[in-house]
Amino acid sequence: MSTPIAFDIIVIGAGPAGQKAAIQGAKAGKRVALIERERGIGGSCVYRGTIPSKTLRESALHLDRMKRAGAAFEFSLKPDIQIATLLSRLEEVVKAHDQFMSKQLRRNGISLFHGRAHFINDRVIEMQAVDGASQQFTADCIVVATGSRPRNPEEIPVDHENILDSDSLLSMMYLPRSLAIIGGGVIGCEYASIFALLGVHVTLIDRAPAPLQFMDQELVQQFIESFEQQGGHYLGGQKVKDVHWDGAAHVVTTLGDGLTVKSEKLLVALGRQANVEDLRLSTAGLTVTAKGILSVNPFCQTEVPHIYAVGDMVGAPALASKAMEQGRRAVRHALNLPIGDAASTIPLGIYTIPEMASIGLDENSARERFRDPLIGRAKFEEVARAQISGTGHGLLKMVADPAGERLLGVQIVGDSATELVHVGQLALQQGATIESFIDNVFNFPTYAEAYRVAALDILGQVAKRQTAAAA
Repeated sequence: MSTPIAFDIIVIGAGPAGQKAAIQGAKAGKRVALIERERGIGGSCVYRGTIPSKTLRESALHLDRMKRAGAAFEFSLKPDIQIATLLSRLEEVVKAHDQFMSKQLRRNGISLFHGRAHFINDRVIEMQAVDGASQQFTADCIVVATGSRPRNPEEIPVDHENILDSDSLLSMMYLPRSLAIIGGGVIGCEYASIFALLGVHVTLIDRAPAPLQFMDQELVQQFIESFEQQGGHYLGGQKVKDVHWDGAAHVVTTLGDGLTVKSEKLLVALGRQANVEDLRLSTAGLTVTAKGILSVNPFCQTEVPHIYAVGDMVGAPALASKAMEQGRRAVRHALNLPIGDAASTIPLGIYTIPEMASIGLDENSARERFRDPLIGRAKFEEVARAQISGTGHGLLKMVADPAGERLLGVQIVGDSATELVHVGQLALQQGATIESFIDNVFNFPTYAEAYRVAALDILGQVAKRQTAAAA
């Protein structure tokens, strides 16, 4: 074996976390090697996850708008429509993203290698290329960003034809007439709402009494109501006893209480597991936790100080935005550069239909920390833009301290929630007061007006408290 090629930083994995780690290192003037085992750049996010699912979601929303314009013309989906038809723009979107990222890597002087990487020791990485040739690299800083894959329990026979996971779901040839989904997390809920809007009979099966346990439950309840209005069916508090293909036309799912769900296809959406098996982490002095991830400190530093782990390697929430920030943060820490506190205000966005978004404290968290926080609500039915768009089902919640002065958090469900949340993010970062939302003028008609409505609700509650106290 030849002498290892020396770099300042080696990044394993070219998904969102790895890309940002590599670019941050290059912009700091360091020699960076980025190793990716897939042919393209972007990881599961681009090819099997975020971008494909959001492209399908956009198609579903376009079709829904056309249906709601039924007074102008007749519209219906053709029977046995191919999934590829609904994803006609996907190849174009992925190609454009890949070209952009490739140019960005070249522009920053990053050395991109394609192959499977593993540790020789804590400072040396060996990569095996597609043609079988091996090459070694060494660096004083190594960032592990190898992403994740669907977690499929052994007792559920995923065959990627009738019983699918999130990586194989969109490889279906035709839109199914019925779909059962096991798992009430982000992936399960997003796909459940998308397929329900496309007219598929969807049954969402969840072990918990309600989906998305980490979200504000008032928002989640609105999501469930919307999902069921679209024809979906939510089964909470259910254990899956057996899943099998009947050999003819249906996947049969038997639940703990004896209930049987028959569906044309079934999606297993029980989370994701980090890609750690091929890395030979033990040779670098690293150990995996019981959850199959790497333990890190707030700077994404592992138990071996010059090795960092980011993105899905360190667990939930599996957000591309969080992964990107971790990649940036890790490299800046390794290079002793100012880090900032952006990680403390990363918004949570869930692309269900309707969307959900969160920043800061939700209502329950605020009640745990404060005796009696104030909650301002703005129903989208009160906002002209939502009525114009035909999407009046939604809610913006503003969480404030008991005095009604300081903003603590914002929770949103409804159209454009994942965009609206950034107003709350900036407000939290700047320490904005509740009154500042009233003093500012918002364009009319916009969804952003909901912030002013919610702020007025809070100040109204403050006035009532003051009146009651005076009496």
